[in-house]
Amino acid sequence: MQFEPDDPIVARLRDICLAFPETHEELTWGRPNFRVSQRIFAIAGQGRDTRASLWFKPDAEERRAELQQRGFFEPRYFGSKGWLAFDLPDEPDAVDWQLVAELCDTSYRMIALKRQVAALDARPS
Repeated sequence: MQFEPDDPIVARLRDICLAFPETHEELTWGRPNFRVSQRIFAIAGQGRDTRASLWFKPDAEERRAELQQRGFFEPRYFGSKGWLAFDLPDEPDAVDWQLVAELCDTSYRMIALKRQVAALDARPS
């Protein structure tokens, strides 16, 4: 397993990902994977320059721009399928959790069924 069970970064990522409709967590390849309808939409992966990163499915139009920004990279095996990763600072207080939530939201919308996205959109803000 790549992460300790009480890792604070994974705990916060878990809180964000499990708030989406019909999601659950599975441990796959030694990493927490967050799924909707058995399809992965986010992974707590190993970072390139940090110990942890968020692996996510970006919007195709945003992918190129995100790759030009600091901290974004193509994760092994997943990058060729359109996925990106974003290094998460080692200290939870240094993480831009708003950005992480936005990346997770986009990824969820790319993977989820239309009815699940509709359920997300129907929630009060």
